[in-house]
Amino acid sequence: MNEPDTTSQSIVIEKELPYPPEKIWRALTESSLLKEWLLDNDFAPEVGRRFNFRTTPMPQWNGVVDCEVLSAEPQRRLSYTWNPFEGLNTTVAWTLTPTKTGTLLRMEHSGFRPDQQGARKGATYGWKQFLSGLEKTLAGLE
Repeated sequence: MNEPDTTSQSIVIEKELPYPPEKIWRALTESSLLKEWLLDNDFAPEVGRRFNFRTTPMPQWNGVVDCEVLSAEPQRRLSYTWNPFEGLNTTVAWTLTPTKTGTLLRMEHSGFRPDQQGARKGATYGWKQFLSGLEKTLAGLE
């Protein structure tokens, strides 16, 4: 995985995976599969759909990430807002590009302000863990 650019206000991770876009799309958009590698959710890939990801609450955080689907182009692009707490209004975008051996998966989490470097640092760590889980989920899919 490429390391994120520390000068930008985004987190970008790109990885070539040995799976076709259709398989990765399933893991990004099927609620039960998202739960395996990301978080519990009520997601559906429908533009305008409001949903949330849920996890165990922690001190000063209720464990809920409020989201809304911004784009859903099957097997190509998916994006949604990612707002885990007041004042953090960011966007997560997934791009799938077919390659000779699988798919180049690009994840960009954008919208961090300069005063939100702590949140950006925490999100960078979190996405690395989540994407490791995504690879395990993909390996187990038929």
